Amino acid sequence: MIRGRRMTEPPRLLSGGNPQIAKGQGDAPVQAWIAAAPGWKRAVSARLDALVTAAVPGVAKAVKWNSPLYGRAGEGWFLGLHCFDRYVKLAFFNGAALDPPPPTASKQAKVRYLHIHEGEALDEAQLTDWIRQAAALPGERM
Repeated sequence: MIRGRRMTEPPRLLSGGNPQIAKGQGDAPVQAWIAAAPGWKRAVSARLDALVTAAVPGVAKAVKWNSPLYGRAGEGWFLGLHCFDRYVKLAFFNGAALDPPPPTASKQAKVRYLHIHEGEALDEAQLTDWIRQAAALPGERM
């Protein structure tokens, strides 16, 4: 059982449609989160995971606070995903240092966001560039 749920039951969706996945290190919990993402958000999240994996060889992965995190082993986290009702949010934890910075500001000065809405085309070249830049910067300890 996981948090009072049988292992065979599908993960519960939290408000906004974000999957509730037990925290864990490695690819398996991230893939479980992606598999539990609702509707169109599953395909977007899977594509984002593939872009990060291709852009950052040996990327570290984990699920914490019901969100996939990507980082460099021993160097902290540089990117997180989260599902909301109308979009998937990419949080670049040191995004203000990216050139150009992702479009959406945060209350935290260093953090920048990219919101991906249903049907929106991914600019994979820009995303890959941001991912590589973010991975080269100091990560966040969480």
